[in-house]
Amino acid sequence: MEIGSFIELQFPKGSEWYSQNHDIARLNSGRAAILHAFRLLGAKRIWLPVYQCESVRNFLIKNGVEIKYYYQDREFNPIDLTPAQDDAVLIVNYFGIMSHQRIERLSDLYPNVIVDNCQALFCTPLEGAMNVYSCRKFVGVPDGAYVIGKGAEREANNYPQGYSSDTSAFLLMRIEYGCEGKSYEARTINEKRIDSEPIMKMSKLTQTILSATDYEHIKVQRQRNFEIAHKLFGSMNQIDPTIYSGSDTVPMIYPLVVEDKSLIPLLQEHKHFQGHWWSYICNEVPQSCFEHWLSEYMVPITIDQRYGEKELNFLADTIKKRR
Repeated sequence: MEIGSFIELQFPKGSEWYSQNHDIARLNSGRAAILHAFRLLGAKRIWLPVYQCESVRNFLIKNGVEIKYYYQDREFNPIDLTPAQDDAVLIVNYFGIMSHQRIERLSDLYPNVIVDNCQALFCTPLEGAMNVYSCRKFVGVPDGAYVIGKGAEREANNYPQGYSSDTSAFLLMRIEYGCEGKSYEARTINEKRIDSEPIMKMSKLTQTILSATDYEHIKVQRQRNFEIAHKLFGSMNQIDPTIYSGSDTVPMIYPLVVEDKSLIPLLQEHKHFQGHWWSYICNEVPQSCFEHWLSEYMVPITIDQRYGEKELNFLADTIKKRR
């Protein structure tokens, strides 16, 4: 027991959104959580959507997982997904815009489902599946992920303990320096640390921050901002991001799809720091497919709890003046 010396950062004593009421494994990253879920299912291979973060694919390959891929139509329905009974299937809740009911209907079609809710922290875990969540897409933490499902905690204690304080200074630097320059460089160091790690247990720092977080505020503000964004951008959006919405839908971003490659550079000039998602896909799939089109033109509009109507109106004005 340590007593005395200097006072550390202190946080309110609360609880995480997902607590011991669930079968849960607390791990270091979303990609590690997917690998852990795959191992628990005992499947021989995994089907991934073509439209997926490259880091997930690379991490699974690095760990010897056999991968097959499936495409989707413009309403995010799988069109060539034919798993065997000993295959696992990754179903992704894109942008966090899909309700629990939508994910449930999709998952009922396939065996050994892993629900990738990394972009949908508040989407209720699906019974009979492994559910994966990423914390840092919704909360200011240096890392962290959950696997929730029957027996999810199995083998988790065998992983080494993760430590994140050595590379978490970017969270403090953002407050004083903004997100450019020194703080961005510090965040890059943290990203490299995560990229180099195997599966590890969630760091104590991350779990402490998660236990002190106001989740209701995050939910309400993101839902409100998404509604505002859809009013501002819905008429120009070439997809309808509300078709699978439900009362439990708490999006990560507002996905604006406009066939104008100048929009992201324009927004970056005006300090909206978002970029193309998964641009590598454009080099790997036919130009005619949905995944290529989405990778080329989707603009991720920030709607998180730090912002509100003022910031969204600013972004809308910036885009509409250009168009």
